[in-house]
Amino acid sequence: MKALWARRNLVNVIAFTVVLAALGAVDIFRPFGLSFSALTGRVVTLDTMIRIGILTIVVVGLNLLMGYAGQVSLGQAGFYALGAYFSGILSTLATRHTILPGITGLWWWPWLMIVVSMILTGGFAYLVGKPILRLKGNYLAMATLGLGVIIHILAGQFPDITGGYDGLTGVPRLSIGSFTLWPMQRYYFLVWGAAIAVIVISLSLVDSRIGRALRAVHTSEVAAEASGVDAEQYKVQALVLSAIFASLAGSLYAHFQGAVSPSPFSFRASVELVVMAAVGGLASTWGAPFGVGLIYVVRDLLKSQLERLLNVRSGEYELIVYGIILVSIMIFMPEGLTASSVQFMQGRRRRHGNIEPQRVQSNGTVEDLGQ
Repeated sequence: MKALWARRNLVNVIAFTVVLAALGAVDIFRPFGLSFSALTGRVVTLDTMIRIGILTIVVVGLNLLMGYAGQVSLGQAGFYALGAYFSGILSTLATRHTILPGITGLWWWPWLMIVVSMILTGGFAYLVGKPILRLKGNYLAMATLGLGVIIHILAGQFPDITGGYDGLTGVPRLSIGSFTLWPMQRYYFLVWGAAIAVIVISLSLVDSRIGRALRAVHTSEVAAEASGVDAEQYKVQALVLSAIFASLAGSLYAHFQGAVSPSPFSFRASVELVVMAAVGGLASTWGAPFGVGLIYVVRDLLKSQLERLLNVRSGEYELIVYGIILVSIMIFMPEGLTASSVQFMQGRRRRHGNIEPQRVQSNGTVEDLGQ
């Protein structure tokens, strides 16, 4: 059965990769004069897809922490910000502070700083995770919320280092030797390559002994510890890994924008990340890209269309519809879009007598329940 799950995961990864590669190729080769945005009626652009890919990396880590380890986090945007600022500050040392001018101008320096940012963010998550993860329920939620707010506030201070609320500018484009990963079509493949790698790591982790331990901790810490599982250790590990993923996403965002400012890392951003994870399915790795994609596209559509339909020039009316959609999904699809959609299709097929009963696993695969 484990080999079957592995084959299904492999097939899913290959199919997902092929679809994404085909979409990116359309914008490069323009067959019949078509572009990516033309295929979607300009509802989704290549810029949108890149941002969805970046946030997918964050949400996959959040799924591991919340969906599998069962630890509530309302401050994930803080780790996202740390990755962006660490990478942005360290990669611009030569231009901003004339530090190491002979090294920071080399093409490999930003790549090295991305790795350093992941290490620094992971180390910070380990230090704060030890005391914070001893809390439970609402207390844990408030602690992570406070952590995210503190990081967001500090990002706006120290203008000589972070750029203050005006932002840090001059973040260089990534390149490999003389080959610059720009324009946007090239960066698209980098971002989604990283997102697919993170998805594969998460799927492998979920199917491993560590994944089983995380699910045991989620179900009952007392029972898990009675079975020999070090609950505290696994919770901290889940937090550190989710922070590393968020840091990677933050670094990719910084080099995509060419600048970093505090506004994308506010408390609202943390809440949106939790919403994306919940809509896609908290205990579903494959739910991450679909949850991010749905929320991101719906949010932008509502923002652009509601003002025209309601004939108003200001106000956040899209939040009302946004909230209605979220509540509806939570009521009618409590396990998220991915698992609920698979179960719906299986239910229809079972009613027609086409398949044996199956159950959706937490990693997005299905298990046969028949003989």
